[in-house]
Amino acid sequence: MKQRASRRQSGAPTIADVARHAGVSPMTVSRVINEEKNVRPATRETVLQSIGELGYSPNQAARSLAGADQIHIGLLYDNPRTAYVSAFLIGGLQQTSQRNVQLVVQQCETPAEAETAIGRFARRGIDGVILPPPLSDWAPALAALDRGDIPTVLVATGRPHSSCSAVGIDDFLAARTIVDHLISLGHRRIGFITGDPDQEASGRRLDGYRDALQESGLPADPGLIAEGMFTYRSGLEAAENLLSLPEPPTAIFASNDDMAAATVAIAHRRGIDVPGDLSVCGFDDTAIAETLWPELTTIHQPIEEMSRTAVDHLLVKIRARRDGKRVARRHIVLEHTLVRRNSDASPRR
Repeated sequence: MKQRASRRQSGAPTIADVARHAGVSPMTVSRVINEEKNVRPATRETVLQSIGELGYSPNQAARSLAGADQIHIGLLYDNPRTAYVSAFLIGGLQQTSQRNVQLVVQQCETPAEAETAIGRFARRGIDGVILPPPLSDWAPALAALDRGDIPTVLVATGRPHSSCSAVGIDDFLAARTIVDHLISLGHRRIGFITGDPDQEASGRRLDGYRDALQESGLPADPGLIAEGMFTYRSGLEAAENLLSLPEPPTAIFASNDDMAAATVAIAHRRGIDVPGDLSVCGFDDTAIAETLWPELTTIHQPIEEMSRTAVDHLLVKIRARRDGKRVARRHIVLEHTLVRRNSDASPRR
């Protein structure tokens, strides 16, 4: 009864509220926030979605004690069911907890919802905002941040905004790395599954794919490029199209791990051996890359580190503003890594 009374008076959701909303115990919520390993992926995603829907911050108590000196950061995100967003939220929650900063998390499924949320943040006096993809490329959201003059850090955008700092990897170079790897194995017909065309990083990865082929003297056959949307379902359709070609590719590089996993599923359905008859590579190195059979060769994108770096750089900007100073816009590029597992090999034919 005490918790409920406190909730009504402060208006701030508690860990118990999140637990009730997600249908789990408060201990499970705590384990998710602290990134303990003994939580099932489906449960972790359910808890993270509840955190977003309720706008829960693990630092509500610190906020009430710190008063006006407390820093409040807003984090807006889309699609809570992806491994990418789960990793990003965990990184952000951990870093703000360590820095004694309140993180206000909210889900936005459309640019209009993001614009409304940013306006609400401005009225509440939120000190800064972090936008992961795809929101980091949504023009209405960026325009709303400009109008509110809110310090912002964008994450994983292929084209940083003129007034916002950004954190990410070099998507062009990362795509080149994995295509060069496939070429070194002897592959000459390499299919590519694109990502969401509204995300700048998708275009950068396509450019990297094409550049690697050109540097090796291989033709960039438009027929080997299939459209995807970063979703598993779109990967199924794209892989089906590529493997139905009269001369199918011997390797397929998908723009994220979900679509690469879908490609492996279609290959299995068709009786195609991976990697004996078809090499498959992904991008991101999310949890699915290691739970898949065979385990996925992919580009490791340091998602949690990107989230933590975004928090720290945003804090620098916020503290400088409080001191009457300005911090120059930065584009922080973190390292990517090719992680080779069991889904690629030299072509048989």
